[in-house]
Amino acid sequence: MRLAQFISRTGYCSRRAASRLIDSGVVTVAGQLAGHLSFVDGSERVEIAGQAVKMVSEFRYVIYNKPIGIDCNCNQHDSASIINQLDFDPRLFPVGRLDKDSHGLLLLTNDGDLCHRLLAPQFDHPKTYLVKVEPFFGGGDIGEQFVLQMSQPILLKQGLTKACTVELVGFNQFKITLTQGLNRQIRKMAQHCGYRVTDLQRLSLVNLELGQLATGQLATGQLATGQWRELTASELAGLKPI
Repeated sequence: MRLAQFISRTGYCSRRAASRLIDSGVVTVAGQLAGHLSFVDGSERVEIAGQAVKMVSEFRYVIYNKPIGIDCNCNQHDSASIINQLDFDPRLFPVGRLDKDSHGLLLLTNDGDLCHRLLAPQFDHPKTYLVKVEPFFGGGDIGEQFVLQMSQPILLKQGLTKACTVELVGFNQFKITLTQGLNRQIRKMAQHCGYRVTDLQRLSLVNLELGQLATGQLATGQLATGQWRELTASELAGLKPI
């Protein structure tokens, strides 16, 4: 398999992050500096910054209700990093990023292949957010015109957004379901429409919902901020065919 895929299967990080590590020149195979064309079968000694990594024998899947102020980077020297908040063995990494100033549902796992399938842009997996905004100086409150503008493709610096679903749910508050994950996408879309995001919460990812706290097979309420739980068998079964 390709080296980046192997690294993701060790649970060290996602495949995308593994590619960045290879680019930075900190990955070796059998003592030799590795490149993206390196293939491994699992028997070689692979090291990242001098640390040996091996394939994991068991995968874990966790839902975490991330608080504001926690960063999804995996930098152990950053006190705000998620890896300094949650001590899992084996090590788990977040599937995608949720901005430091955003909160809500985050999936963590050491299953690199699932992470890749959830993040790869060609798969269009839905993510739903609850968003509050306020108008820039002189602007009005959001309404149907805002919904129409937000739901249509918007040209941002990093590319054209895909059409999405937007629903007004309260005063200057809306739900939005995206099938892509550009950097700070919702905030930049809202800014393009003349508004500043004041609160952003992820509610769901594919079949996973923040509002389901499993006790056996029963949902007993929303997972509290800062809490985590293992995925249920039915939730995992819903993700596996992806």
